[in-house]
Amino acid sequence: MSSSSSVSLPGDPPGGRRAMAVWGIGVSVYFVAVIFRTSLGVAGLDAAERFHVNASALSTFSILQLLVYAGMQIPVGLLVDRLGTKKVLAIGVVLFTAGQLGFAFSPSYGTALASRALLGCGDAMTFISVLRLGTRWFPARRGPMVAQFAGLVGMAGNLVSTLVLARLLHGIGWTAAFAGSALAGVVVLVLLLLFLKDHPEGHEPEPFPHQGAAYVRRQIAASWREPGTRLGLWVHFTTQFPAMVFLLLWGLPFLVEAQGLSRATAGELLTLVVLSNMVVGLVYGQIIARHHAARLPLALGTVAATALLWAVTLAYPVVSAAEHVPMWLLIVLCTVLGACGPASMIGFDFARPANPPERQGTASGITNMGGFVASMTTLFAVGVLLDATGGDYTVAFSAVFVLQAVGISQILRLRKRAARRERERLVASRVETVHVPA
Repeated sequence: MSSSSSVSLPGDPPGGRRAMAVWGIGVSVYFVAVIFRTSLGVAGLDAAERFHVNASALSTFSILQLLVYAGMQIPVGLLVDRLGTKKVLAIGVVLFTAGQLGFAFSPSYGTALASRALLGCGDAMTFISVLRLGTRWFPARRGPMVAQFAGLVGMAGNLVSTLVLARLLHGIGWTAAFAGSALAGVVVLVLLLLFLKDHPEGHEPEPFPHQGAAYVRRQIAASWREPGTRLGLWVHFTTQFPAMVFLLLWGLPFLVEAQGLSRATAGELLTLVVLSNMVVGLVYGQIIARHHAARLPLALGTVAATALLWAVTLAYPVVSAAEHVPMWLLIVLCTVLGACGPASMIGFDFARPANPPERQGTASGITNMGGFVASMTTLFAVGVLLDATGGDYTVAFSAVFVLQAVGISQILRLRKRAARRERERLVASRVETVHVPA
């Protein structure tokens, strides 16, 4: 294990079974939030028919949801730093459950949009809170694995949405499926209120003065000044969005309308993305926990593999004059897309060591904005290009390469400064550890 990942910092929480139990409640909230977030991915064609909308209007559901999510990241980070995890998670559960329930009964496109916005607001409060909960209950050296496991649980929620909710939707209908799923929000809210605690006994955070707008400006500015926070944002930006766009909305229409697959087969390919994500997440977490130097090669390698597979997939019908992409290539594409989620978690492994505990929520919020801004932009671009080209997915999905190029340029610009600053902090933490009395 590298020295950077094995340092025991002063005041580290002990972890253990109690930590796993409490953190398990937190990730169960995130699990339900992801089910609700990705539910539109299996209902996109049904939503278009139910609300009588075209591709651009359909993409607005996910764009608005992600716009609210991304816009809430810094405010949520500040709230988590100030109010603690339990209160913020409780608010989040109430909001995303109300949003899912509202979506079930929405009689029109406008009310459905409002419901997705409410859902996005509640969803925005979950992941940062879960990351903060992990830093309060587990030693710092467990950070990479804790983050990757949280991502894995989120993908399990995506799997439930792909497999279970899709079947319910076509079995019992729109209203019953969405309203029934909202009950999961009620269950996790009860567990949260009864059993979740912000931190273990004896590890209360030191009082930190909060002075209104001045505190907000100070937190954001101090987090943003750290190259590691900005690098984390751009890593998240560049890695997450290809899979997010595919799973959240455009994967099913692409596979059914452009590739001529049945809904059942398309659903199996979406499931493959999720399963691949879960396996790769475990592998990436283990590698990074042992070799911190592997963070950037893993992130850039994932971006390169994703770009290559998308390019081959989109170019295949043009080059070969075939009507559809062969199944083996779609399987490889979906397997590689599964690495996007775990790679995006690496962004937090750059932001985490760059900021002290009292700024972890704010720094995580800034980082988490990256992938969702990229996803929102790409969702919109794909919808507009589909309408403009009469449904040409080759042109529409080419927007992926533009966002990847922007992100890679920023990662390469920031990587050396972030590495230098992290080395300085590591040396300082070692000195502090040496001088802590036994």
